Amino acid sequence: AMAAAITAAIAVGLAAAAHAQLAAPDASMSFSIDAAGATFPFPLIDKWRVEYAREHPNVSLNYQSIGSGGGITQHIERTVNFAATDAPMSSGEAELAPNTLHIPETLGAVVVAYNIPSVPDSGLQLDGQTVAMIFLGEIERWDDERIAAQNPGVALPDEAIVPIQRSDGSGTTFVFTDYLSGSSADFEERIGKGKSVPWPGGVSSSGNEGVAGTIRTTPHSVGYVELAYAFQTGMAYAHIENADGTAYVEPTIASIRAASAGAAASLPLAAESWEGVSIVNAPGENSYPISSLTYLLLYSDLGGVADSIDEAHAIVHIVHWMLTSGQVHSEPLLYVPLPEEITRIGTDALQFVTHNGMSVWAAAAESPYGETTSSQATGAEDRGASMEGGGCLIATAAYGTEMAPQVQALRELRDGRLLGTESGSAFMAAFNAAYYSFSPAVADLERQSPEIRGLVRALITPMLHSLSIMSLSDGGEAGTLALGSLVIALNAGMYVAAPAAAASWAWRRSRRGV
Repeated sequence: AMAAAITAAIAVGLAAAAHAQLAAPDASMSFSIDAAGATFPFPLIDKWRVEYAREHPNVSLNYQSIGSGGGITQHIERTVNFAATDAPMSSGEAELAPNTLHIPETLGAVVVAYNIPSVPDSGLQLDGQTVAMIFLGEIERWDDERIAAQNPGVALPDEAIVPIQRSDGSGTTFVFTDYLSGSSADFEERIGKGKSVPWPGGVSSSGNEGVAGTIRTTPHSVGYVELAYAFQTGMAYAHIENADGTAYVEPTIASIRAASAGAAASLPLAAESWEGVSIVNAPGENSYPISSLTYLLLYSDLGGVADSIDEAHAIVHIVHWMLTSGQVHSEPLLYVPLPEEITRIGTDALQFVTHNGMSVWAAAAESPYGETTSSQATGAEDRGASMEGGGCLIATAAYGTEMAPQVQALRELRDGRLLGTESGSAFMAAFNAAYYSFSPAVADLERQSPEIRGLVRALITPMLHSLSIMSLSDGGEAGTLALGSLVIALNAGMYVAAPAAAASWAWRRSRRGV
């Protein structure tokens, strides 16, 4: 009986999947969320700060725009609740901050901005090789024939070019040098890509704000900044030759979106390594070649950066809001709203976040029916008190996304069959108390190890097939109980009786052999 009960808990428990909506942070409490990092997305993050505070005045966000390198450092040192970076963490950095989630927050572009008094408008045409040679110091004057050949009819001045670059560890520098390294073998060999690189000359300034300000006050200068900074300050910027070599592309919402098309299919899960992920030089006639994702860095367990599960809930909620409701503020600032497939990388990952082992999502989930399960839950018993529960952490981790057909089938079983009967509802309430005591840890192991993820998929596949029997139910109490009992019996046979019989047979054979 005990074995059957355990099997039933595992089998039917996976059907607890529901895309629960996260309740807002407790309005009776105040939270101050600290974050730091990339200047690339700062205009958007600052807009998010203002708009989120309008909706949730008890939660304030303090974001320090100090550059991706500084953000990663503070994330590693656990001095902020979350960080932002345009450059994915390297393997060495990831070793110093294990269990870090990379959560894409938006898409943007780095532009080659210039200040040529006699050519005040945007639209100077440049290819990657030419830009690389400018920043290598090999093209020194604006009327160089290699620039002139790409800009017929433009009266370029006989003036020295003044390159402007970042002085701080910068994700914008990482994106820009990633592009130049792919455009010029000489640049890749001599400078390479990175958040900080050995520029051969020019003027250095801190932050996108600093570079933009230096370009504006330095005649005949050229530098690289995020598109929003150039647009907001009225700076001129170049149209860059696409990866196909067929057109010079203006950085716009449409051309950045074109560069990101198709990227989602090849992106890793949030808990996996993002080192090497890049969308620069994306193919396509209309793709702007210096486009990039930018990321939030969040620990999968917030126990080291949040004082309580309530604070962890506030952190998860504001990040979730940025990925969903907050995306409407992207386009006016010339950032591209995340495609749904990329958004799900982050929203799926947030369902796995814990605080000292306790599921933040389950503790603060709001049911699809609008009833909050518990925004102040402090233990597994509280988390399981409501039949609506949270997401199916184990199955979602096993299949990589809550939109996987297997997870959707579990959700349909839960909502369409089990919760429609008193016995099913009672079981779910009892089950949740146990399920959320171990599922976050199992899901965390799955995210860290592809081997464990594959093993879990193999183990639960027979169970998923057996659960399809429940689709035969007419929704009545008797039918649900009868088919549920059959499912329990089948799973008890597969996962308990059969292994026990095999073990007994092997033991008897070994005894006879002795």
